[in-house]
Amino acid sequence: MKVFKINFDRQQDFELRNIKPLIGICGLYFIFLKETEMPYPFGKSSLIYIGMSEKKTNSIGKRLSDHYEGVSGNEGISNYRKSEGLYFTYLNFEMLKQIWKYRIEDLESYFILDFLDKYGVYPICNNKSGFEIKKHDVPMTLEIAWKYFEKRG
Repeated sequence: MKVFKINFDRQQDFELRNIKPLIGICGLYFIFLKETEMPYPFGKSSLIYIGMSEKKTNSIGKRLSDHYEGVSGNEGISNYRKSEGLYFTYLNFEMLKQIWKYRIEDLESYFILDFLDKYGVYPICNNKSGFEIKKHDVPMTLEIAWKYFEKRG
């Protein structure tokens, strides 16, 4: 079975000036706290949300803008943004197509279920996995660098 290591790009402040350049880009995005680590059952992480953009008209830039402006309906993200500020990072789906042969919805599900395995629950602002691809259905392993969201230093 092939194993692919997934690392994350540098964090960006969750602000519109950083979000707008992502209009038209599809992929996964990750929203995390600036200061606090959440005490999940199997470990601490600052990651609070894993999201997805499946088409250019509903791009990462659009999805993050909706979260930023509070129109996405995710009160957890809105309130954490107000209380301590947030960072985000993302994975461009075009780059992952070389190794991931399934739908982007399946990739999001893979990430959420892998987080569930590692930390014992979904990220606090993800209520559930929207899609249920089972990791054993995929003839590959993604080794996700979840430590990126753990306290450094």
